[in-house]
Amino acid sequence: MIRECSKHGFYADDHLCPACNEEGRFIMRTGERNSLARRLALVLRHAPEKFDLEMDINGWIDVKDIIKQFKKGGKRFHWLRPHHFKAIAETDPKGRYEIRGNTIRATYGHTVEIELDLPTDNIPDALYFPCDPEQCENLLEVGLTPSGRAHVHLSATIRNAAEAGHVHFPLPTILEVDTAQMYAAGETIWHAGVTVYLTESVPPEYLSVIDNDDPEYLVARARWTEEE
Repeated sequence: MIRECSKHGFYADDHLCPACNEEGRFIMRTGERNSLARRLALVLRHAPEKFDLEMDINGWIDVKDIIKQFKKGGKRFHWLRPHHFKAIAETDPKGRYEIRGNTIRATYGHTVEIELDLPTDNIPDALYFPCDPEQCENLLEVGLTPSGRAHVHLSATIRNAAEAGHVHFPLPTILEVDTAQMYAAGETIWHAGVTVYLTESVPPEYLSVIDNDDPEYLVARARWTEEE
């Protein structure tokens, strides 16, 4: 669930504010949050036209327009108000959404073409990409290009990349991207979510393989084992 503390703002998955230990005002249930987030992903990343919504060149859509279209589908979202979108954005641990004034956008994961105006400064010297072990050698030869998305998605840490890759592969191979050299060569990298970075492509000369016995990778594997 999501609640709101009068002093510290929105927080998720607890009755008490983690900052002051006071019980916040109820905002929405976990099921409502998940349902809204799934529909937002469809609208803001993939298919705004399915809801007769207009997205600007940078990916922004007016919150009030989204509310109007969601409510057309019946009583499922009769409770929806602008502050619910702010709550979703501010409590998302991966920073998937951004609010600016009366508009909202997804920060990454787009399949629709947009022009990014995300930060391009303070990029780490190395970022990471998970891949199918069987495709590793090929990627080292040809580089990384978007697959079903508008941009290549890179992770801030080996552990982040391993966890992202585990969604698709039991034991993903992790590639290290020399972003310091990419930047020096004039390539652009954007900082999107909390741990996510975007780029148009990664030439093969900037790629290398991380050993599966790297400590961060082992931490991720231990977590998978516990969950299974």
